[in-house]
Amino acid sequence: MATAASPFLYPLHKLDSPKCPYLSLKSHFPPRLSRRFLSSSTIRASSAVITESVNHDTSKKQDQAKEVDFFACPICYEPLIRKGPSGLNLSAIYRSGFKCKRCNKSYSSKDMYLDLTVTSGLRDYTEIQPARTELFRSPLVSFLYERGWRQNFNRSGFPGPDEEFKMAQEFFKPAEGGLLVDVSCGSGLFSRKFAKSGVYSGVTALDFSENMLRQCYDFIKKDETLSTSNIALVRADVSRLPFSSGSIDAVHAGAALHCWPSPSNAIAEITRVLRSGGVFVGSTFLRYTSSTPWFVRPLRERILQGYTYLTEEEIKDLCTSCGLTNYSCKVQQSFIMFTAQKP
Repeated sequence: MATAASPFLYPLHKLDSPKCPYLSLKSHFPPRLSRRFLSSSTIRASSAVITESVNHDTSKKQDQAKEVDFFACPICYEPLIRKGPSGLNLSAIYRSGFKCKRCNKSYSSKDMYLDLTVTSGLRDYTEIQPARTELFRSPLVSFLYERGWRQNFNRSGFPGPDEEFKMAQEFFKPAEGGLLVDVSCGSGLFSRKFAKSGVYSGVTALDFSENMLRQCYDFIKKDETLSTSNIALVRADVSRLPFSSGSIDAVHAGAALHCWPSPSNAIAEITRVLRSGGVFVGSTFLRYTSSTPWFVRPLRERILQGYTYLTEEEIKDLCTSCGLTNYSCKVQQSFIMFTAQKP
């Protein structure tokens, strides 16, 4: 794929098309010299064109093999250099290698997802996350997520994946045609819907759980329309997003905020990677709403201690404090879908 045709890669060097030498047949040289001069000039011109063309093709191949990607190093946020085929799809990502020229650290695909965590490639260090994070790294929970687990959310007021997708699409209208990142995507329930919609130039399904990403890959491979679409699977920490600042048009976080170890760090990171005008849409469980009786609130706070359930006011305050504007939300029982925009 040509570099210019891909919206996800940026060439390290701009290739200038050479202007071929040209000599008009109506030359002002004397008649005796014109034919002889034309002949030798034509040879030299043809030779120059061939030489320039070869150099151009060689440079083009070198640039295609080594390009700057919109993915960034999770350590220093330097844009990664990609070696391999361009494009944002499973095959291209799997066959590519990525490297940070500042940290000199390399990143590659594993089990069809690209590992862009800080701990990627480490052998002797293991980092244990909070219990709620480790829970979703479990193979069993990852398998059950779309096979019964997610369906229970309707008891708390979640309208269901199809309706939630429609709601999110309405909020995302200003970002249509851009790059969308589905953070904490789980098994890719919404990532796949965003990719199949054809509304976005590319979709990145991002999660910290290796097993969730494997489940997402299995679902994608079963759908022929998705296996060749612009969707990539990336393992990353929502508090250390592997994207260049101001490079993403839309960020989605479905039923995720309550699982994050630090919602403030996560939303600050989301704000960093969003471009000006970019849209953030999230949904989560509320700790309680304005209609919750006062005597029930302490009980809910005690029961829900294992997760970071926030109130509607806290979510708005958090988005605003991170620099996002145009906050709005829709609430149904304990379900909230909110949106905010980067100015």
